[in-house]
Amino acid sequence: MKTVLITGTAGFIGFHLARRLLQQGYRVVGYDGMTDYYDVRLKERRHQMLLQNENFSCKTGMLEDFETLKTLCDETRPDVIVHLAAQAGVRYSLENPRAYIDANIVGTFNVMECARELGVEHLLMASTSSVYGANEEMPFVETEKADTQLTIYAATKKAGESMGHSYAHLWNLPVTMFRFFTVYGPWGRPDMALFKFTKGILEDTPIDIYNNGDMYRDFTYVEDLVKGIALLIEAVPQRPETPQDIPAGDSLSPVAPFRVVNVGNSDKVRLLDYIEAIEAELGKPAIRNYMPMQKGDVPATWANADLLKTLTGYKPQTDIRDGVAKFVQWYRDYYGV
Repeated sequence: MKTVLITGTAGFIGFHLARRLLQQGYRVVGYDGMTDYYDVRLKERRHQMLLQNENFSCKTGMLEDFETLKTLCDETRPDVIVHLAAQAGVRYSLENPRAYIDANIVGTFNVMECARELGVEHLLMASTSSVYGANEEMPFVETEKADTQLTIYAATKKAGESMGHSYAHLWNLPVTMFRFFTVYGPWGRPDMALFKFTKGILEDTPIDIYNNGDMYRDFTYVEDLVKGIALLIEAVPQRPETPQDIPAGDSLSPVAPFRVVNVGNSDKVRLLDYIEAIEAELGKPAIRNYMPMQKGDVPATWANADLLKTLTGYKPQTDIRDGVAKFVQWYRDYYGV
């Protein structure tokens, strides 16, 4: 039985990935800081559900605490590490940038050190569509330059990619970075748009709509995302013999077993259409509070997911109406509304 260490198993995406890998017969070891960035009870409930499976175990600890993380790695000897834990949220990075440096740079370095010392088969790490920053040519392709990050959150994620490449090159450590695009679904984070919109509409409180709703996002349903990650575990990058060996469209590094992969729905959805899907599912209109563009935000994100399809044979495709319906059902059940 293969062992996968996942950082951030009490988080939204980590919980869903752990659940999927357990269903697929992996042994999963979780590591989570259980920070109070949002309601810790939600995180505890996710872990409680995972702990019902005998092949799941977990440790509470911060990414910055290298000794605790290293001890866990030495005890459990994972074959694969999937690094999802991070200080999340674009907007919070304006208020507390140091939290992002600590978790996303120092913490990621600690994870890479553990992966190097263990000699894991594959290190997979979460990046974000935010690294494309001010790029305007869409859909975003992994092979295009991404040097114009607009927030400290995005900058720390790009730093993680750069550090990952150096470790792949120096230590022949296979590294895959996946860039997420606006993930949503059941057990989501309370600071995310779908959660806030659903809560506001049900409670008859105004919802803030930035840039007057003139925004587009590539909304990716969480189960689609984690299916993509699970498939990428087996798509281990190999250092190419020569740059000519790299297939067209592949982001594989010419000098390292390192690759960047978009995981998105390949569908650009207008924010107002997304809100209308939520209103339709809830059966009531939102009280809309139109706002100017938020500092550091981008007007649009849109993924080209062809590389994911080439590597795994899979492409996310859940329609937003179906995904929103599943979230609303979970929200009503969880909060009894």
